[in-house]
Amino acid sequence: MASNIFTPTNQKLLTNVAIVRMKRTGKRFEIASYKNKVLSWRSGVEKDIDEVLQTPTIFTNVTRGEVAKRDDLIKAFGSDDHMAICLQILQKGELQVSDKERQHQNECTVKEIATIIADKCINPENKRPYTVNMITRSLKEIHFSVKPNRSSKQQALEMIDKLKEIMPIEKSRMKLQLSIRGRDSKRVREKIITQLDDIEVDDRLDDGSIDIVCNVDPGMYRLLDDLIRNETKGMGRVEVISLREVVEGDSGI
Repeated sequence: MASNIFTPTNQKLLTNVAIVRMKRTGKRFEIASYKNKVLSWRSGVEKDIDEVLQTPTIFTNVTRGEVAKRDDLIKAFGSDDHMAICLQILQKGELQVSDKERQHQNECTVKEIATIIADKCINPENKRPYTVNMITRSLKEIHFSVKPNRSSKQQALEMIDKLKEIMPIEKSRMKLQLSIRGRDSKRVREKIITQLDDIEVDDRLDDGSIDIVCNVDPGMYRLLDDLIRNETKGMGRVEVISLREVVEGDSGI
């Protein structure tokens, strides 16, 4: 005779999960996500919530499958909308991982941050790039620690200024060619020149048009492109000669 198995209605058992936890009003609330997906979601790499959550359910204990009570959710979050609360916990909650998993994740994140910095920066003294290993060692020297709730790109941009305290480093510049055409080319040139601090070529052609080759911070590209298009009524243009102002050869030190 088969035995009956009693499963409480507020229990939902899951396996192979990554737990994200948040404490509110003295109670613990947890969600069950797929392993390796939480950080991808927080960094913006993963955008499909169904690929992140195992179930859009709020638990008080994922391991035991205990689902949170409606009254507790309303008291803590002002709502009993499980999906909305899941998104809040997913973004701001504490990811529960083992010490070994946390160490591996941190090492991977540090390497990713170091790679972003190495891709974006150079040694301004010799215009040479830094290797990822050089950046990684320097991050350790300034006692950098990973912030799980911030993307690798955000942390990389923040660390560039910190690294300046111990090494010569700056964002690599773009090399642009600015082609100024039209009857007002001289006036437009004067307006543009005030925005530039590193000009390699400044030529006036026989037809009155002007070509400028310059190095600028990447954030200047859109400003210059809009300025030239508007001031020349679409007759001028901005071309990217190179994305990085780098001298070929050995690394930056």
